[in-house]
Amino acid sequence: MMNTARISSRIARRLPVRQPFAYRPLQQHNFHAQPLLRSPTPAHFQRQERRPWPSGSNASHNVPTIRTISFYRVLPNLAVKLVRIPAMLGGAVVGGLAYLQYQATQAGNYAVDVLKKGGDWASQTVGGLFGGAKDIAEQTRTGWERTKDGMGIGDWWRQHFHNDGTASGVGEGSGGPGGEPPKQSRATAAAVVGTGAALGYTQSEDDDRSGEEAARDDQMMVLTKKMIEIRSMLQMIGKSDTLLLPSIVVIGFQSSGKSSVLEAIVGHEFLPKGTNMITRRPIELTLVNTPNATAEYGEFPALGLGKISDFSQIQKTLTDLNLAVPASECVSDSPIQLSIYSRNVPDLSLIDLPGYILINSEGQPPELSQKIDDLCEKYIQAPNVILAISDAPSDLANSAALRACMRVDPRGERTIGVVTKMDLVEPSRGASILRNRDYPLRLGYVGVVSRVPQQSGGIFSRSNNNFTDSVTNNETAYFSAHPSEFGKSSELAVGIRTLRKKLMRVLEQTMASSLQSTSDAVQQELEEATYEYKVQYNDRPLSAESYLAESLDAFKHSFKAFAESFGRPKVRELLKGELDQRVLDLLAQRYWNKPINDLGPSLPEPDPLSALPKDGLDSVYWHRKLDASTSSLTKLGIGRLATTVVANALQSEVDRLIAESTFASHPFAQQAITAASTGILNERFLGTSDQVENCIKPYKYEIEVNDSEWATGRQEITSVLTHELKACEAAVKKVENDLGGKRKLQDVVGYIDRIRKGEVVLEGNGVGGAGGFSAALLAKGREALFLRDRATILRMRIAALKSTQCSNPASKYACPEIFLDVVANKLTSTAVLFLNVELLSEFYYNFPRELDRRLGRGLAKSEVERFAREDKKVRGHLDAIRRKELLEKVLGKMKTLNMLEERERGEGHREAAVGGGKGVGTGNGRKRSWTIV
Repeated sequence: MMNTARISSRIARRLPVRQPFAYRPLQQHNFHAQPLLRSPTPAHFQRQERRPWPSGSNASHNVPTIRTISFYRVLPNLAVKLVRIPAMLGGAVVGGLAYLQYQATQAGNYAVDVLKKGGDWASQTVGGLFGGAKDIAEQTRTGWERTKDGMGIGDWWRQHFHNDGTASGVGEGSGGPGGEPPKQSRATAAAVVGTGAALGYTQSEDDDRSGEEAARDDQMMVLTKKMIEIRSMLQMIGKSDTLLLPSIVVIGFQSSGKSSVLEAIVGHEFLPKGTNMITRRPIELTLVNTPNATAEYGEFPALGLGKISDFSQIQKTLTDLNLAVPASECVSDSPIQLSIYSRNVPDLSLIDLPGYILINSEGQPPELSQKIDDLCEKYIQAPNVILAISDAPSDLANSAALRACMRVDPRGERTIGVVTKMDLVEPSRGASILRNRDYPLRLGYVGVVSRVPQQSGGIFSRSNNNFTDSVTNNETAYFSAHPSEFGKSSELAVGIRTLRKKLMRVLEQTMASSLQSTSDAVQQELEEATYEYKVQYNDRPLSAESYLAESLDAFKHSFKAFAESFGRPKVRELLKGELDQRVLDLLAQRYWNKPINDLGPSLPEPDPLSALPKDGLDSVYWHRKLDASTSSLTKLGIGRLATTVVANALQSEVDRLIAESTFASHPFAQQAITAASTGILNERFLGTSDQVENCIKPYKYEIEVNDSEWATGRQEITSVLTHELKACEAAVKKVENDLGGKRKLQDVVGYIDRIRKGEVVLEGNGVGGAGGFSAALLAKGREALFLRDRATILRMRIAALKSTQCSNPASKYACPEIFLDVVANKLTSTAVLFLNVELLSEFYYNFPRELDRRLGRGLAKSEVERFAREDKKVRGHLDAIRRKELLEKVLGKMKTLNMLEERERGEGHREAAVGGGKGVGTGNGRKRSWTIV
């Protein structure tokens, strides 16, 4: 009835409520607005005179008006009625859904009650099956909760379904006066919850530890966490085996259950699995307890993949890293570092090694077994703790893990035996294995099942969220079913939870025992590092950021000096030199060239160059030659040519500055600087070339030359031709040396001259040689003859340019070299103006800022570190500083732990004395935290 009333009330609140008609006061009515529909006049209103009808009107004139106004008043009421119909239908639908939810709630409650009653009946009749029945009931409830969450049921139904008495106040205020619960320290509560989760106590189970035990376990976790942090820092320091705190090394046969044990400790399936040998590299697993965090994730510090919360992705990454080992090797000693952060894991440092094998599979190298033995032998040396995994169905006498332990730890002082698959043997045999009689170990054996029964899919299926619960419940069901063999009276260590606690305490004790020796080694290493830092680097501080800043400032200073020297004069010189070469190409093509295509007789020239001084002023032939040459020069694409020349020069200077700076040994910085310069130049290229091309466009149609320009051009082109003549003479000298001397060259050239004059008839164009000369000698001779003719032409033209005929612009057709040089000067001067504004100024302004963006503010800390470590000397300097700082930090942490140990020892002695002579760890005496219990 209570539920029905509650549902009805909620349905009523959701339905649209029809408000009763509210009678408004008559003072709010406007009677003048409704003269045709008269309302009774209250007594307190004065009577108003009715306005007389107009003449000629009667009462029937009022009928249409009355009907029209009445129709408009009906429309709102009709609309309201039409809206109420869908609202009533919606209310009916909501009521139906609420009724269905109510019926589903009743069905769910009934199902849970039936399952709970079944669990109670099973626990009463068969005590050994209590754990399994409870697990089924809890899984059923969890599945139903997931089903409800997937259906998107409202909060009010979820609250109704979870009716555990808290809403009605049952059980509240029973802990103290006034209904207040007893006060408890928040630190103590956090300690109990944190260590409870790390040791394997789940929400579905009670933590049976006392407050003192929980506090001691919490202190143990804190100390272990600090020592694992120290161990990680010592691993980063490296170099010496004495700077290593112990870890727990996991060894055993393949398929002995190593992976299952580690996954049960972590609470997730994350290790690589397969039919063949999958674990080929050591996996250095660091478990970090994060009591205040809800997320669980893993990290690969050496890979920089970030936080990975999907443990299937961690499994895939581990599989890929292991399978990356070549098949010819199968095993590598390069470790994989993996850190897992969770509130449900203890602080442990574990190393998982490849499993031992007896027989090599097909395709495996014959020395594989020996490689695995050597790798395991390397890691199980002192002071590491050995976790020797053996399966119960196999005889311990055949355990390769125990045999290896006996070699390096014959007294069994740092070996923990773990017997897996306890449910596959008789309970009596399993108990005898754990009693230590045949192969005793000082740290004892722990029996585990460490596997979850295969279950069908559905809401009862196993997932990563309840993996640890499933393992623990499965073990509890098995061991509690055999109380005589594995009960408390047997004093045998069984279960993953027990193994977790033992590993934590053994690792803590082992680390603590080697803490003083490691502290001494760290002190010695620190002294050596300090001396090395002082001698080699003179105590000069350095960081990656400061090194990058200094290098960048020095480079920008060099660039500034270059920018001051590379201005308009330099640009003019570069561009004029390029255009001079183009002028020489045009002169050679249209005036000078006398190519020797074959060794046949030469044909006479109709208009020889020697006739140019006489016929150049009046000959149409020479006029057209000069006009065509001028047009070719102005339409050469000066804008693109000039921009390309200057941009290439700028890029070459930037490359030179890089080679002369500290960036020469930094490929990353070289790439960034080159990308910055090319990016700016490419961005400005098209705009600059278009501007230059538009500005020289008038020279394509008309060019005026004054006397000063002509004189300058005459002087410059004479110098250019003189340099060209020297180049021809040098080329002739080179051919002479190639032929073996001047006499040899004269013989070959003389023979070719006779052929061209027709004195000698040559057959086959000298392909097979002729006149006692080979084809190669004839080719060299033809080259020398061409250079000789070119030198003769250059001497003739230099003499002509120096003559009085070429002293004024009127002789431009007789002196085409001077006119083309003047045109080149005009093009150069115009182009330089816009190149300076459009390209140089923009480049000089933007390039330093682009460097700051790419190499300054734009770099992450890891990229700055990578840049600095590219240089071998800087890397050594940074390593020395980092090593010294890490050693100082480690030494400080170790001193803190030593002080804590001394304080704990002193408090233990005082409490033992106060306890009336009771020994440490007995009665009220306080146990020292570094004692295995």
